[in-house]
Amino acid sequence: MRKTQDKMRQARPYAENVRRVMANIAKINPVTRKESPFLRNPEVLKKVGVVVITTDKGLCGGLNSNAIKLYFEKLKEFKASEIIVETCTLGQKGLAAATRVSADVVSSAVSLGDVPHMDKIIGPLSILLKKFYMGELDAVYVIYSHFVNTMKQVPTFEQLLPLRENELEVQGKFKSDYLFEPSALEVLDEFIKRYVEAVVYQCLADNMASEQASRMIAMKAATDNAGNAIKSLRLKYNKSRQAAITKELAEIVSGSAAV
Repeated sequence: MRKTQDKMRQARPYAENVRRVMANIAKINPVTRKESPFLRNPEVLKKVGVVVITTDKGLCGGLNSNAIKLYFEKLKEFKASEIIVETCTLGQKGLAAATRVSADVVSSAVSLGDVPHMDKIIGPLSILLKKFYMGELDAVYVIYSHFVNTMKQVPTFEQLLPLRENELEVQGKFKSDYLFEPSALEVLDEFIKRYVEAVVYQCLADNMASEQASRMIAMKAATDNAGNAIKSLRLKYNKSRQAAITKELAEIVSGSAAV
């Protein structure tokens, strides 16, 4: 659990620095910001993508069930609004749940291990990124278990694309422009892709830390429940044994008196 928490904390500075550089480019080049397909904001949502992050294994309490429940709720909301949903699953439990409800799963990754690896998520994620870039998707969201502390993990639904205004905010002023090669637009789009990948990696790291914490709590609860069951059964056994001995003694005494 400690290792997964360390990985989770180590991933944050990279994502923040990518976001800062990306925001700087967008601020300095307002024309480029308007031209980037990643920064467009459609007025009406017709088709969206959802990245569902779960674990590969069970025995971790309600961690997966809570995230999957949130996913089903969002599917219901989108369906009520006549919005088509394409799903990317990261983790065996999420894939099984999406398949069970006949969701449109366009990509998936399983056997993620106990440590997040970027090379395992780039392929499935790039499918949704490409669809959004080409205008086939109007938005991309992510569902994962946010790690608050060892005792609390919260199922979370966040927007990945298009980027929100607070993600493009920067501190300070710039006196000059940069020189870009090959172009400011291509550099900005590349940074946005790297940023989204870093955010999903951070979500995966959060989910893995939540998994270990939830599993530890679930195993402790199971151990405590087993101990309580053993105590209860031992007490019942001793009472039954004592009752049997008392009955035998009573029968012996009654037999002796009759003689």
